[in-house]
Parts: sequence; structure tokens; C-alpha cells
Amino acid sequence: MQPRTPLLLCVLLSQVLLLTSAEDLDCTPGFQQKLFHIDQPAQFIEDQAIVNLTFNDCKGNNKLHYEVSSPYFKVNHDGSLVALKNISAVGKTLFVHARTPHAEDMAELVIVGGKDIQGSLQVVDSDRPEGSKFRLTGKGVDQEPKGIFRINENTGSVSVTRTLDRETIATYQLFVETTDVSGKTLEGPVPLEVIVIDQNDNRPIFREGPYIGHVMEGSPTGTTVMRMTAFDADDPATDNALLRYNIRQQTPDKPSPNMFYIDPEKGDIVTVVSPALLDRETLENPKYELIIEAQDMAGLDVGLTGTATATIMIDDKNDHPPKFTKKEFQATVEEGAVGVIVNLTVEDKDDPTTGAWRAVYTIINGNPGQSFEIHTNPQTNEGMLSVVKPLDYEISAFHTLLIKVENEDPLVPDVSYGPSSTATVHITVLDVNEGPVFYPDPMMVTRQENISVGSVLLTVNATDPDSLQHQTIRYSIYKDPAGWLNINPINGTVDTTAVLDRESPFVHNSVYAALFLAIDSGNPPATGTGTLLITLEDVNDNAPFIYPTVAEVCDDAKNLSVVILGASDKDLHPNTDPFKFEIHKQAVPDKVWKISKINNTHALVSLLQNLNKANYHLPIMVTDSGKPPMTNVTDLRIQVCSCKNSKVDCNAAGALHFSATSVLLASLFSLACL
Repeated sequence: MQPRTPLLLCVLLSQVLLLTSAEDLDCTPGFQQKLFHIDQPAQFIEDQAIVNLTFNDCKGNNKLHYEVSSPYFKVNHDGSLVALKNISAVGKTLFVHARTPHAEDMAELVIVGGKDIQGSLQVVDSDRPEGSKFRLTGKGVDQEPKGIFRINENTGSVSVTRTLDRETIATYQLFVETTDVSGKTLEGPVPLEVIVIDQNDNRPIFREGPYIGHVMEGSPTGTTVMRMTAFDADDPATDNALLRYNIRQQTPDKPSPNMFYIDPEKGDIVTVVSPALLDRETLENPKYELIIEAQDMAGLDVGLTGTATATIMIDDKNDHPPKFTKKEFQATVEEGAVGVIVNLTVEDKDDPTTGAWRAVYTIINGNPGQSFEIHTNPQTNEGMLSVVKPLDYEISAFHTLLIKVENEDPLVPDVSYGPSSTATVHITVLDVNEGPVFYPDPMMVTRQENISVGSVLLTVNATDPDSLQHQTIRYSIYKDPAGWLNINPINGTVDTTAVLDRESPFVHNSVYAALFLAIDSGNPPATGTGTLLITLEDVNDNAPFIYPTVAEVCDDAKNLSVVILGASDKDLHPNTDPFKFEIHKQAVPDKVWKISKINNTHALVSLLQNLNKANYHLPIMVTDSGKPPMTNVTDLRIQVCSCKNSKVDCNAAGALHFSATSVLLASLFSLACL
């Protein structure tokens, strides 16, 4: 008998499992009954069960939540539908929505004999005195927006006059009172709150666009790119504003039609492909456009939808080093020339708009004299190799440079620069016929002015840089402003052809400048230019001169001072002041005029007695301090004028009309400025 016991247990167990499986298979999520018919009572009594509802999500009904289309009813945990207060009219139909995380459903209660309230409600006051009337006040009645609600003063029926919009005003606080025939308040006011029940009349909208997200190529699966959230103006406490998100379309659809996923509740967009598929360099297009849909009613088919476009850019990272297109480059340049001699080309698969593509070139060998520089062409990314210091064929006809290329941005850790990131440049210098070079340049000599014509100043020296060509050099004058010089074309000896004058307008700061040419015998010939600076020492070859040469004085002047004379000399010290002023005594009597020294450069001329109105000529002799000194005699014209009643009359004395006092003051002012 014992062997049969396990068999019996197995049979019983299999029956239990079959029954359990059958129960699971028979479970249909939702309301067990979806349609109810109830008779309209005289009044729905507060907390009295109207109907019992049964909802099952087949998962235990965890977090079960009910919503009723009328705010005056609720569903208790046991499924009983009850009124929240005594109410008579609720319309013809009630809807109950049940929802858990696993299922949701809708039940309909048809009220047989119920009337469509059409936006009205009844205020009941059984103790109202006979003959009294109802009066309604508040926002929406006698306050803006006025005239939305009105009350039947006899029955207390409150009705709406136009369509209500919950999204504009969700609740209205009204007040009801009863009055006698004279309008005096008998009872109240009693508050009456009107709650506008939400209808799903607003689509979700995306208000914060444009929506642009970025994700680095090679990012791990599940990397968050961006968040997209929509707004629904309906009641956030209802499913009318409960949104769910999904991706309607992805463009392009390569390499996978599902490159991204959006969290249906949060709106977070994340990557769902492997990092290998997020390779920017292999993608057809690094920009993806997603049509994102938001749907209210928690995503049910009856929900309203709104869409927006999300643009996602696959950003580049520096995972490809630049590589030279060839290992060796050739360039030629003429000696003495500067500028770009060759463009080095590279390839880089990274994004051309980023530092991961832009190249940086460096000369790492072969440039000890810093004769070369290399810069990046910002348009082509090529390396522009330039000569910045002229090369000399006679010193070196060949140069070899080693150049490396890197990116502005560092490479990612698992990538490094290889042999293709360096290249060799071979540069050939071409010989050209260079002009002779004067040494020294400028050439400088010092001589006294007025040396004799034919005096040798110097012999210029120019050499030909083309030492291997053995060319001859001839000399000539290029610029000789005063025409004072001559040069021997063979040996370069420079002598004078005229007197050198330090005071010449061609001489500046005692220095005379001339330019010479040295011309080689090449084909074509090359020319070099040299500068000769001649410093001229001063010789006392200029006599001093006086100023002014005209003066006035009144015939009855009490101050017999006539004029202050100044002297000047074109020569340099010591061939100038101190000057010696004298009256040429052989031509003028001693008892009329007097000259007195003021300082090294000025003297005062005065009268010893008054003179009659006339013109007088006084010879003034001035002598400089040179060795030997030089003297100059100049006539000083003095007008003696009639000065009466503050009027100066010099007509009889000549055409000048300056008073002696004015001349004297001007002379004193000039003296004070020295």
C-alpha cells in the first residue's frame, strides 16, 4: 500500500496546480461589471452605499485608486459608492475610473429617472420663511467675471449662463442668502463653492523647445542624453493631465531603428545601443531627429497627444590622431627669399569643427638657427612651412627638417600618436646672384668743412657673397645731394669735387649723407647699396649779423634808449658768441650815439642828446669770437619822430610808424626769452 501514497499526492498536487492555473487564466483585469442601472432616489443620502463595485487587476489590487466623475461622490476601499453629502440631482450618468500600476478600467452608472442638470444645482432650505427669496452674490455673479451664475429667487436653482473653462477659473466662491420682499437679509449669507469639473480638452504641449541634446560618441548603453517634458493644462489631479511619453519616429534609422529610448513617465531620453554603434566616424549622419509624443490619460488610446522634435547630436571625441599623407615632402627655395615654401597635408577622421581635428605642427629637428616656422592653415588644416630668416646657398645648400603633428585637443586614453604623425621635409636652396655688400654700412668719416677740392675722404669696400662665382665689382654714386663727391669705379676711392660746407641746406646736424652702388659682373648683374656719413667740423667762415636793422625814437624822448640789438652766427661755438658790438667811429661823430653791451649776444643803442625829426643811419660793427674772428658792419636805420598828444608822426622821417618805445619793449622781450 505504501507505494501508492506518492502517486496519490502527485495527482492531488497536479489538480491543485491545474485549478490555480485555471483561475489565473480566467482572471480578466478590470471591473467585473462595467454597467449599472440605479433608480433616481428623492435624495442621495450622505455615506449611504449606492452600489458596490468590484475591480480586480489580477495582481492583488495594490495601490488601487478610484476617481468619480462627480465631486459629490467617492468609492470606499470596499468598493461601495457613496455620496459625500445629501444631494438630489446629479444628472443622468456617473463614471467611475479605477487604476492600479497593472491595470485600469471604467464603470458607468446610469441613473434611471435622473435629469440632465445642464450646469445647474438646487439650493434646498426647508425652513425658508414663506414669501422669502433667494439671492446669489460673489465672483461670477455680481463681481468680475459677472453674469456667469444666476439663481432662481423662488426655487433656489443655481444655473450657469455660458460655458465654463476650468483652465481659466477652477472654482467659484459664491454666497447664498434669503431676503424678504423688501430685500432685507433674513438668513445667510451661506458660502457656496462651485467646482468646475475638468474635461480632457487640452492637448499636451512642449513649451521649452527647441530640444537639442548632445551625447559623446562611444558612450555606454543607458547614457542619459536629455529630458523632454510636456505641459497639459488640464487638472493635474486627474488622468486628464497624466502624461506618458514615447518615440514615434527616428531619423535616420541606421545603424539601428531604435538608437534611443524615452522613459514613459519622466521623459528622459537614453541610449540603448552598444558604444560601438555610437561611432561618429561610421554613422551615416551624426545628427538624429526623434519625434516625441506625449499622451494624456496615462497613455490610453482615448488620450490626447502632442508632439515635438528632439535633435540629438553625436559629439566627436579625439579618437583618431592626425596622419601625414606621406612620410617625406620636398621643397625648394631661392637663397635670400622668405615665405611659405611647402604645405604639408594630413588626414584626420574627427569632426572638422573641433579641436579633435585641428592640427598643431612642430619642428622637432633640423632648425637650429630658427630659420623655419610652421603654422596651421585654418581652412585646410595643412601645415604651412615658411622660411623666416633668409637662407644662404654658400653656407648650406640643403636642409632636412623633422616635423610632428598633433591635435589641439588631447587624444582619448586608449589612442596614441604613431609613426604616421611625423614626416621629413627635404629643402633644397637655389643659388641666386646676390648683390655686393658694403662693409661697414654705414661708412663714417669726419672732416673739416672747406677742405680743398680733390681731398680723399676714404676708400669704400664691398664684397660679393657669391664667393664661388669670382665676380668683379664696380662702384658708382647713387645719391650725392650737393654734388660734392666722386668715386673711382675700380678701387672705390672717394674724393671731393667741391668745397664741403657745413652750413649747406643739404647738411643736417653737421652730417652729410651720400649713397653708393656696388655692381657685380653677374648675368644679370646684382647691385648693393652702401651709405657714407660725413661729419663736418665747423670752420669760422660766417660773419655774424645783427637784428633788428630799423628803430624809432621820439624827438623829445626823456628816455634816450633807442633799441636793443641782437647778433647771430651760422657757425658753431666757439666761432660764435660772445659778440663784440661797436659803432663804426670813422663814419659817425662820437657825441651823438652810444652802444652798451648787455650780454654775450645783445647790446643797447642809445642817444646822448635829443635829435631833430629825421632819418639817421648808424653803422654797427659786430665781431664773433672765432680765430681768426670775423666782422660784419650793418647800417641800423633810426627814425626820429614827432611825438605829441600821444600821437607819433614819422612822415617827414620816412614811411615807418613804430615808436621807439615799442621797439625797445619788443627788444627787451626778445632778450628775456633768450
